[in-house]
Amino acid sequence: EPWPRDLTFNNDGTKMFVVGNGGDEIYESRVSSAGNIWRSSYVQNFSVQSQATSPQGITFNNDGTKMYVVDQTDADVNEYSLSTAFDVSTASYVQLLSVALQETNPRAISFNNFGTKMFIVGAFGDDVNEYSLSTAFDVSSASYVQNFSVTTQDNYPNGIASWELTRKRWT
Repeated sequence: EPWPRDLTFNNDGTKMFVVGNGGDEIYESRVSSAGNIWRSSYVQNFSVQSQATSPQGITFNNDGTKMYVVDQTDADVNEYSLSTAFDVSTASYVQLLSVALQETNPRAISFNNFGTKMFIVGAFGDDVNEYSLSTAFDVSSASYVQNFSVTTQDNYPNGIASWELTRKRWT
């Protein structure tokens, strides 16, 4: 992949997922020692090209049965269902949420632990956009809440991590 954009791990750190902007794919790798990416081996990939022609960010719900990919071109979040947790070969497209009214250059995505808050980082607005979800991890139930400017700290933000999710995954 010539243009990797984002990466995330499964809950125990034994699988790594990379968003590729060059091939418009999600790459899954096995990590032999949790979190040690130097000992990883490619497993498979999943094309998101039908929905995302410039994928930038990726995350999963807590149990790995839903995957979310942020697309820069259409300024949206694409939701996929996985019949086997954290296995991209079992992914199928579900729906999308346009974030274009708030951000035309979305770069990254994160959820709170409960899936009731979604955060989209925007490189055009140099901000973090907050959405409330009435149904956990269901982007169709999202409504825009507010944004937080990071202009004075970063003039082209590209990533975000949720402390809750990071803490949960690694402890």
